[in-house]
Amino acid sequence: MAHDRHDHHQDDHAHGDAARSAASHANPVLVEVTRGDMVESRHRGAFAVVDVRGRVVESGGNIEAPVFPRSAIKPIQALPLIETGAAAAFDLADAEIALACASHNGEPRHVEAVTRWLARIGLSVADLECGASLPGTEGALRALYAAGGKATAAHDNCSGKHTGFLTVARHLGQPTHGYIHYEHPAQQRVLGVLEQMTGLDLTRAPRGTDGCGIPVIGLPLGNLALAMARLGHPHDQPKARRDACARIRAAMAAEPFMVAGTGRFCTRAIEALAGRALVKTGAEGVYCAVLPDARLGIAIKIDDGARRAAEFVTARLLKRLGVIDDEAAHQLRDALDPVIASRAGSPVGAIRAAEGVEL
Repeated sequence: MAHDRHDHHQDDHAHGDAARSAASHANPVLVEVTRGDMVESRHRGAFAVVDVRGRVVESGGNIEAPVFPRSAIKPIQALPLIETGAAAAFDLADAEIALACASHNGEPRHVEAVTRWLARIGLSVADLECGASLPGTEGALRALYAAGGKATAAHDNCSGKHTGFLTVARHLGQPTHGYIHYEHPAQQRVLGVLEQMTGLDLTRAPRGTDGCGIPVIGLPLGNLALAMARLGHPHDQPKARRDACARIRAAMAAEPFMVAGTGRFCTRAIEALAGRALVKTGAEGVYCAVLPDARLGIAIKIDDGARRAAEFVTARLLKRLGVIDDEAAHQLRDALDPVIASRAGSPVGAIRAAEGVEL
């Protein structure tokens, strides 16, 4: 029994050492949420600001650990739509290119544009394999119910991206069924683009399934930021890639509503910054930004998946980097200095940078 107690005592020390080691390697607290005089919540995370040559300009936390970028990489996933000639073959407009990069609200404009696009390539909503989801705004939801309709795959926030995959498949004569699977040529082409833009061999990278059913690949934040920098200034890429990146940037800047929708930070930031930055959200606290003029890319991951923290860090980094000027700061003041309000609208707290964190 003494031996057993000694073993348990050693185990306690071992567990304590492991816990202290994990804590010492944990990402820092980047964001605090206050209520009254007290900090009520804290959000740990990491961020990377990287230039087109791969130099880390600013960072916080562990930027080498892989994260699932989720929908933040949709602009990268849309590059084959341009590079294969599919966009030109089906005469896609900026609105459709922006939808291919979008995590949209499922508002009527989004749904109608996706439906028309599918018809143009000879397919229908039934060919989308992303699944159905309800619209993301109360107004769109009310309109859907008032019309007696029901949510379809066209309402799903990823329906534009999926229509882009189908457009490439149609253009190249590939099967449209099963286009979401890792082995399908559409996903293999996207994987190749990701490798080229991140500078990584992703053969052994962590792999999962995104909410819309397509493969999602684990990427270090630093390399994700590099991909965004290259999207903004693809100086080291072939001409076809440079042209495709320019088309993606132009479409997102021209059609910010299609990228997200009413009230969304992505749409509001792209509008306010007039092409100086393109921002894109992903699920579980991921955000990316492309800064073409500064030749920088930003990648952010909040450990607990909080979008409020990710948007705050994104806005503050853009301000620190000089991308948000005084006029844009006025338009985005609620993102730069968010207020926690009661249900009656009274300010009761704030979202702010954690002590010692420069944002």
